[in-house]
Amino acid sequence: MTTDNPEFAKEDVTPLATLAAPWSREISFSAVEHESGLRILRMRIKEGRARFTIVDLDEKTVGEMMAVMGEWAKASP
Repeated sequence: MTTDNPEFAKEDVTPLATLAAPWSREISFSAVEHESGLRILRMRIKEGRARFTIVDLDEKTVGEMMAVMGEWAKASP
């Protein structure tokens, strides 16, 4: 077995937006389409210089998150 040229699943990544968040964080969103047809929204949170959290979300989860965040934003004073 060789690892000189491993085959990974292909994905097309399209950057959508980058937001400046509190406490020196940066949140970026990308649309990711896999060769299988799977579509996800990739949310990447950068904290400081070297720490990253990457979350891949499907359409259903994004919709649910939007509802929760929208309600929270409406309730804020």
